[in-house]
Amino acid sequence: MSRRGPLKSAVPSNVVSPVRRCSRTACGRPAVATLTYVYADSTAVLGPLATYAEPHCYDLCAEHSERLTAPRGWEVVRLADASAPSRPSGDDLEALANAVREAARPQRRTAQAGNARGADPMEVARRGHLRVLRSPDS
Repeated sequence: MSRRGPLKSAVPSNVVSPVRRCSRTACGRPAVATLTYVYADSTAVLGPLATYAEPHCYDLCAEHSERLTAPRGWEVVRLADASAPSRPSGDDLEALANAVREAARPQRRTAQAGNARGADPMEVARRGHLRVLRSPDS
């Protein structure tokens, strides 16, 4: 029984990469989107990178996915990547700023302590955001 080293592969190991590459010819960039054709609907669907490569789908890099065009008479549907963080809009930031200002504003006290609790006659006391309510039986 002879002791040999590991078997040599006919394909060098540095050729196989765990990163999926763009399906376009001569493009070696990493894939970021998957293209699927729905022939019955004459539609090309471009969405986020599929979890695994399928033979009837095409993986595309960022450049090729942005420049994608469909045949004449076909529709291109671009699905948004839900995993990508969305940037807040101006309206979102303004609403957040208004909420912070409102929370920081001191509460106004009225002269009538019994009436200051608002229109709810069931409220007995308040501490921060918590309320103590009167029992419905009493």
